[in-house]
Amino acid sequence: MWIRSRRWSTGLALVATAAALLAVPAAGRAAEPPSAVQRLAAEYAPIVMVRKQEDPPCETTAEQYEPTSVETVLGNPGVTLDRDRPGRKRPSPVRTAPTAKEIAGLGPASYLNLNGNPLGDTCVYARDFASLLRRGRAPVVTYAHIAREPGHAGFALQYWFFWYFNQFNDLHESDWEGMQLTFDADSPEVALGEEPSEIILFQHAGGERADWDDSKVEKEGRHPVVYAAAGSHATFYTSAVYVENGDRGSGLGCDNTAEPLRELRPKAILLPDRVTHRGPFAWLSYDGRWGQKGEAFNNGPAGPQTKTQWGEPFSWMAEQRDSSVRLPGGSVLGPQVAKAFCGAVATVSGLLNAKQQSSAGTIALLAALTLLMGAFVGWTRWTPVDLDHLRARRAFGQLIRAARQLYGRHWRPMVVIAVAAIPIIGGTHYLAVRLESGPTEGVALGDLLDTLSRPVATAILTAVVIVFVRSLVETGRAGLVDSWRGMLRRFWRVVTAQLMATIGVTLMAISIVGIPFAVYKLVGWAFVQQEVLLSDKPIRKAFRGSSDLVRGRWWHTVRPVLFFSLLIAVAGPALTIALIFTSLPLFWINLLGSLIYALLIPYVALGQTLLYFDLEARAETEPAKPRRSWRLWRPRQFGRVVRAPEPAATA
Repeated sequence: MWIRSRRWSTGLALVATAAALLAVPAAGRAAEPPSAVQRLAAEYAPIVMVRKQEDPPCETTAEQYEPTSVETVLGNPGVTLDRDRPGRKRPSPVRTAPTAKEIAGLGPASYLNLNGNPLGDTCVYARDFASLLRRGRAPVVTYAHIAREPGHAGFALQYWFFWYFNQFNDLHESDWEGMQLTFDADSPEVALGEEPSEIILFQHAGGERADWDDSKVEKEGRHPVVYAAAGSHATFYTSAVYVENGDRGSGLGCDNTAEPLRELRPKAILLPDRVTHRGPFAWLSYDGRWGQKGEAFNNGPAGPQTKTQWGEPFSWMAEQRDSSVRLPGGSVLGPQVAKAFCGAVATVSGLLNAKQQSSAGTIALLAALTLLMGAFVGWTRWTPVDLDHLRARRAFGQLIRAARQLYGRHWRPMVVIAVAAIPIIGGTHYLAVRLESGPTEGVALGDLLDTLSRPVATAILTAVVIVFVRSLVETGRAGLVDSWRGMLRRFWRVVTAQLMATIGVTLMAISIVGIPFAVYKLVGWAFVQQEVLLSDKPIRKAFRGSSDLVRGRWWHTVRPVLFFSLLIAVAGPALTIALIFTSLPLFWINLLGSLIYALLIPYVALGQTLLYFDLEARAETEPAKPRRSWRLWRPRQFGRVVRAPEPAATA
């Protein structure tokens, strides 16, 4: 027994000695230096700027994810590999936590199904990714790839970004975006001593190219600085909001790379030049989807090796855009057409997503909304229309037609009044921009001036129209110069009253619980200017007079007030939104929308003044409506009738 043990001990000692001798030269050797292509990939690895979350992880207007490794989904127990089966509507699960080896070589009928439902609570994905980050399972990386194309000299250095989820108008699991640099050099070794010739950033199904020395290409050393749009991950050159009409794969909607931002420096992981079925990059041979199966744009994306630019980098790049349309900082006046386009696309996308969840429910909702809108506008009396007696009772339809015909009868002075809005608001907007570009204290003043310029200008022009109508009622004729003079005599009361009403309604609407009160007061204070200009009341009595006139007739008043408010807000964008799909620059589209807005100001003023006359006519024949006190500091009177309202004054 002792001899056998001794033999074992001697054998173990010899093995240990041999291992030690082999280890000595290995330990003494230096680590293998990186290859030229590895050095090139590291030197040009992009710096990625993403929108910073203020309320993580579910803040969808900011970036919830980071460019990361495919290992976040491969080997993940919350991910299943699904496969389409003949005769079945949905794919069937094949295995859980599939690895790179297990998905290698699979075709388009395969899907990686992540935990969650893209059309349901998408914060499930954000929470899962946040958990991966906390556990160190989601490193910030980018996949580098050398791409060549027969018939083209040089090569392309591509960087592919893998994102865990796509939180955009199109909701789907996983996302692939990236960028590409082209070199005229024949090899990475030579390219290390040169600079790229061109760069292109991947954006949805297309891209935006530029010369490497173009001023829009921001760099830190040799690292390009790129901006990933929140949720969609389309990559841009600068921080802005981009408007896209689907031209050449640009996507449809608005991509946001605006501040606040945070910086990411992904580590470049070099991919093999060719697709492989073996090793850690066996997933490159997977031609299936990296997300669950969905309809149309809710389908998970295919991998980078399936994209045209993988095998034809130069031909694909030559067909792409050299610019992206940015949202202008402001419009001349009125709502921006481009901003309305962003909201419209988001709304339609939301409806399409909802339709896939519940087709019958979405159709029923749309049908109900259509019926309500039809009843809102069409359920009324449209005739007769009498312009000889402006102070008269009118139904909703008669009011709309009377305002239009009155506008047409006096269209020359109305157009002159409307056009005056452009220099008033354009001048204040220019001054606001100058202030914002100056010292820090000027930024706040510029924002305030830009915000208040529109309601002030609208109040001025509305006041001119009201005085114009007053002259028509009193004398049967009106002049443009006299109308401006009449407005100027009560200028400060008109502007102050309108600002107070606007600010008051806005403050109530900001607090969500105050929205019903905001709507109530929007209607109740709709005639403050008429009270000032037609009854010559001071500001406080003008507010009370407007409320008294509406009291008891709120439901009669709300429809035309909401109609005029919606008309002036949406008519410009609605009539010009189709122009975004043309080559016309956004500046001119917004300018046209602003002109429509300006031309509608006199029409809305005419309609609201005729409504004021209608309410006065009703007040003369109807019993006085009781007024209640809602002053919290007078609890004994709170909710009680304090006194009868003052009789309506006549112009």
